Amino acid sequence: MDFLKVSSKSSPASVAGAIAGMVKDGVPVNIQCVGAGAVNQAIKAIAIARGFLIPTGVDISCAPTFSDIEIGGESRTAIRIAVYVHQISSQAASPYTMSATARSSS
Repeated sequence: MDFLKVSSKSSPASVAGAIAGMVKDGVPVNIQCVGAGAVNQAIKAIAIARGFLIPTGVDISCAPTFSDIEIGGESRTAIRIAVYVHQISSQAASPYTMSATARSSS
């Protein structure tokens, strides 16, 4: 399984573009991060990618797992993030908007 490797110096917008492109191409998206900064950039990228994809009728969600990996002969703990793709039905309301009726009843 190939991983999109994200570091603390990765650009969230660039990673988001890669995620959105992979989703559109039907390629499974799995991300690997080592360290808090890398996880931060990866999560920001996923949020940005959602913004790219939702208008096209596609949404994504993610699930993290821990994995022991070796980097330069050292054992490290990575966080791997699996990205899941969901088709949005035309009947479903966007999570970002509420109808006037829904707002007035809140």
